[in-house]
Amino acid sequence: MSPSRICWISTADMALMVDLYELTMADSYLRHGHNERATFDLFVRSLPPERAFLVVAGIEQALTYLERMRFDADARDYLAGLNLFSTRFLEYLASFRFSGDVWATPEGTINFPPAPLLTVTAPRVEAQIVETFLLNVINSQTMWASKAARIVLAAQGRAVVDFSPRRDHGADAALYVARASYLAGCVGTSNVLAGMRYGIPVYGTMAHAYVMSFLSELESFRAYACDFPHNTTLLVDTYDTLEGVQNAIVVGHEMAARGEQLRGIRLDSGDLVALSQAARQMLDEAGLPGVKILASGDLNEVKITDLLAHGARIDIFGVGTELGVSMDVPALGGVYKLVEDEAGYHIKLSAGKATLPGRKQVFRHARRDGRFAFDVISLADEAPPAAADSVQPLLVKVMENGRILRDTTLAEARQRAADQLAHLPREFHALSPSNHYPVFLSSGLAALRTRMYVEAGKPPPTEQAR
Repeated sequence: MSPSRICWISTADMALMVDLYELTMADSYLRHGHNERATFDLFVRSLPPERAFLVVAGIEQALTYLERMRFDADARDYLAGLNLFSTRFLEYLASFRFSGDVWATPEGTINFPPAPLLTVTAPRVEAQIVETFLLNVINSQTMWASKAARIVLAAQGRAVVDFSPRRDHGADAALYVARASYLAGCVGTSNVLAGMRYGIPVYGTMAHAYVMSFLSELESFRAYACDFPHNTTLLVDTYDTLEGVQNAIVVGHEMAARGEQLRGIRLDSGDLVALSQAARQMLDEAGLPGVKILASGDLNEVKITDLLAHGARIDIFGVGTELGVSMDVPALGGVYKLVEDEAGYHIKLSAGKATLPGRKQVFRHARRDGRFAFDVISLADEAPPAAADSVQPLLVKVMENGRILRDTTLAEARQRAADQLAHLPREFHALSPSNHYPVFLSSGLAALRTRMYVEAGKPPPTEQAR
């Protein structure tokens, strides 16, 4: 098979998933002897519109990449053919191994910018080369997990299923959307490959084409129920929705007579409030109260909130396009910046793009009821807060000398996300939050930043420190 026909990145070629300038900078570092250890922070500068929080995802894929990436002979031959790189650099790549240390916010943790999601300390060349992949995988999965969490909160305890793969931006994206949305609280996905790869429950109903392929809707329902008696959810809106519900009731009674059970019906169009209410009444009166009502059709968190506010009787929401492309916030502006090396602290002072210097830790302070109160970003070597029982450090060492210290399962990350959302103050569940969660700088970090601004001849920021 021609490599051009492969539709996703493999372990063999992921080292070249890199912006060209990362490699030219790395070559230049080597030529000038700048390969001392350096620390880079990966963080989001500020929350996107209509977002109160982010849900961290993608750390597992980031660490796997760091541990396994290699520049094989094909990669080096391609780079040599560009006639850009020194012989010394190409020889260096032949034995390239990431040897650094990584601190990360565990997957499923709620993040409030500009707190780091991940910190890399490694020889400068290594730390520079890995920037593109780290940003790609963490930006995208955190974006999807954050979108999914909003949808799950909007569903108010009802199930949400990822129905997005046919609209996702590529095969890799479809896998990661399924993973990130399950991490954030969706009950499963329609994506069968994601089910196999990640152990995510898979869900499916039928298409209108299936219903139209039989002489009648009732015949199609009977055929499907006969073939899949333990997984029967019937799509009832191909012709007339309420007639479809009545046909589903007929099949539901036939299944009950065989000792089987109709699992659900699916509404995909029309007035979902009125139709779900009517369908629920029909099902209940027919003695089928256990049949679930699934709704789909360009849903998102705003529409789901509105449906429930108007009394929709929906048990499960199938969400596709709006989740898979994070329609309202289709990109997360995470960045990766140098903050410290053997020469000292580093800070970027560009207007609107300033950074925080130094290696860091983030401490989350809790209220008496366990809900989050505020976060403090501090220097890594500052003393932790005294009230240890109500303060949690968020950055954990996850890699040492290029080796993963502990694998975190998707189930653990999913449970962590559920716990974090449960402790998120209710005001930040709002789809349009009226205020921002408080994030402060420690006194040490604030003083360092002020000193570096003053030394550069610039007026320092005036945010409050704690």
